[in-house]
Amino acid sequence: MHLTQQLELFPEYTVTQLLFKDVKNAADLRKKAISGEIIGALINPSMVVDPFQVLLATNKALHLQKAGKMKTRSLFSEIIFNLSPTNNVVLVHADGERNNMDDIQSKVDGQQIPVHRVSSLSNIAKIKKLYKVTPQEELCGSLLDAVVCRMATKDVL
Repeated sequence: MHLTQQLELFPEYTVTQLLFKDVKNAADLRKKAISGEIIGALINPSMVVDPFQVLLATNKALHLQKAGKMKTRSLFSEIIFNLSPTNNVVLVHADGERNNMDDIQSKVDGQQIPVHRVSSLSNIAKIKKLYKVTPQEELCGSLLDAVVCRMATKDVL
C-alpha cells in the first residue's frame, strides 16, 4: 500500500509515500499539517503523474536544506514547493528516527490505495496546463519526462 525508498543521494534518509482517495477530512488534515500535528507533506495526487516526481522533489528539498537555501520554512513545505503548485502523503525520516506512518494513517478519513496507482488520480489536462507541456514534447517523450524536466530546472531558468 505504501512505497518506501532510501534516497540515493542522501542514503541516511528514507521516503515513505502513502496514497489516499476519497479523503473526507482534507481541510482538517491541512490544518494539522500547518500546526505541526502531521509530520509530512500533504500533496494533491491529481497533480502527480508518477511517484518518481515526489522522489525528485524530496531529493531537491533535502539538497536545498543541507545547502541552507530553502525557499520555505520546512522540509515538507519545500517538497510541496518543488512539486510546484498544489491527498498523497510524503514522510521523510533519517535512519533511526521513528516513522510516523501509523499515526498519519489513523488521521486520514479516506481509502488508502497503493502508491503505484497515483496516475489513476492524476488530472492529465491540468498537469499539462500547469507545466505547459506542448504536444511536440509528447511526441519525443512522456508526460513524466516533461514534468520532471521542469521540476529539475525550476530554479535554474
